[in-house]
Amino acid sequence: MKESGVTLLELLITTVIVMILASVAMPLSKISARRQQEIELRQQLRMIRSAIDTFKLEWNRDGDILVGPACVKNKLTCKEVTSVYGYPKSLDVLLEVKLTGEEAAVKGVKVRRYLRKLPTDPFTGKADWRLRCYTDSPKPTSWCGEDVYDVSTPHEAKALNGTHYHDW
Repeated sequence: MKESGVTLLELLITTVIVMILASVAMPLSKISARRQQEIELRQQLRMIRSAIDTFKLEWNRDGDILVGPACVKNKLTCKEVTSVYGYPKSLDVLLEVKLTGEEAAVKGVKVRRYLRKLPTDPFTGKADWRLRCYTDSPKPTSWCGEDVYDVSTPHEAKALNGTHYHDW
């Protein structure tokens, strides 16, 4: 009479096969997770840079000459929130610009927003972006503190494509 069941040898072979498959899948899942972080980083950088560009178009100035439409209508606010080159003085300015001039009085618009909240860096988990001024070199060692021309991540690692994240 034959008994049905699994022999020890069959069980060992099955376990070895499952372990081999798991060891192949683990690195793929790590790469997939890192690729997702890279995609998110690119999206966050694009969002902040787009907000800076939109701000620059609306609040542009060249020294004391007010060029942008929002600057012309809100002269006092313009000098408070922009640098002499028309870029925001800080990232917080992109969250809320309180209007004081003609636009606030006539249209009833009191605040202009370019970002709802500061995006977080997917690698650090914080909104601790490295800032660059308009007058800074392409790879500054510190922020001049006058305006925000560009942002990058402080994360020093290399991306999957071999470039450094802070160069994106």
